[in-house]
Amino acid sequence: MKSFQVDENGYYGEFGGAYVPEILYKTVEDLKNAYLPIIESESFQKEYRDLLRDYAGRPSSLYYANRLSEKYGCKIYLKREDLNHTGAHKINNALGQVLLAKRLGKKRIIAETGAGQHGVATATVCALMNLPCRVYMGATDVKRQHVNVERMKMLGAEVFPVESGNKTLKDATNEAIRDWCCHPSDTFYIIGSTVGPHPYPDMVARLQSVISEEIKWQLKEKEGRENPDYLIACVGGGSNAAGTIYHYIDDADVKIVLAEAGGKGVDSGYTAATIQKGTLGILHGSRTLTMQTEDGQIVEPYSISAGLDYPGIGPIHANIAKQHRATVLAINDDEALRAAFELTRLEGIIPAMESAHALGALPKVKFKPTDVVVLTVSGRGDKDLDTYLSHKDDKGIND
Repeated sequence: MKSFQVDENGYYGEFGGAYVPEILYKTVEDLKNAYLPIIESESFQKEYRDLLRDYAGRPSSLYYANRLSEKYGCKIYLKREDLNHTGAHKINNALGQVLLAKRLGKKRIIAETGAGQHGVATATVCALMNLPCRVYMGATDVKRQHVNVERMKMLGAEVFPVESGNKTLKDATNEAIRDWCCHPSDTFYIIGSTVGPHPYPDMVARLQSVISEEIKWQLKEKEGRENPDYLIACVGGGSNAAGTIYHYIDDADVKIVLAEAGGKGVDSGYTAATIQKGTLGILHGSRTLTMQTEDGQIVEPYSISAGLDYPGIGPIHANIAKQHRATVLAINDDEALRAAFELTRLEGIIPAMESAHALGALPKVKFKPTDVVVLTVSGRGDKDLDTYLSHKDDKGIND
């Protein structure tokens, strides 16, 4: 049977691999050799599962959205990652990677962040584990995600605003990699998504796979079957999507819909729709689809969502898109905003701007009344209230 999981060389089809500076080669190679034995060990699994349950608050609920289901003529379940401690799926990965870092003897943690949710999750776990933490964040994102910046600082992390490029997630990642190159022996770089050199995409996907693991038994309880007809998730780098599809990726009966950030329109020049606009290239240590010019210079992405504002895509998602295992839809800013207000008014759930892109896919799919749809609400919308408030009038929402 054809598998869409990573192969022994760290590739998903033609995507993936580890393209790193020589100074990081040994660090990445050591991680590649160590991560599976550690993650799969009984002691790691016990500590990790205990923390997921008692600290992060898992399992996250699988909620039947009655009014949303009525509107779209199918059975829609929301996987409520927004209910996790710190307000997003990012805590699943941060807990796992910090535990791994401790077992590898690392003394310092660095991370990059866009919307701030991965930064907050990393700062949270570092506070818990008594480890120093530096978070790189684009200066543009520092302004638009001010509350998350203050949360990180309160947790004891050093937030480093990045002034290069368009001062967003790509630039934060560049700076984090530079730091890593300068401190390879004692520093562990916690990548927040399924991007970067192998083994990061696989490692992050495995740590996030608790999402699809739970969906299986929760759906069995509610519908008498483990498999939905559709899985829907937003993709920037792609970690919540990777976690949502992990245990279903090789099951052709389950349709996968990925929602990427269309920005102001796929052909507007202001977009982060990497799967639709990207070409094969190397970005942040991985061969993947990248928004770039003909001579390989990165094109600055744009999205109203800080967490989807990235010019690449995880190799997992590049592969399933190319192999037609997933349907990829570009959701524009206004479509995501409309979907966010709709969920808020229909179900009393304010989603993160990133999750609103997944919700924005619902009107674009033709569902049957018997279809069971699981959509992952990757985070909560507190951090995006300024954005929502500044757009509420043009979405027809009144006080």
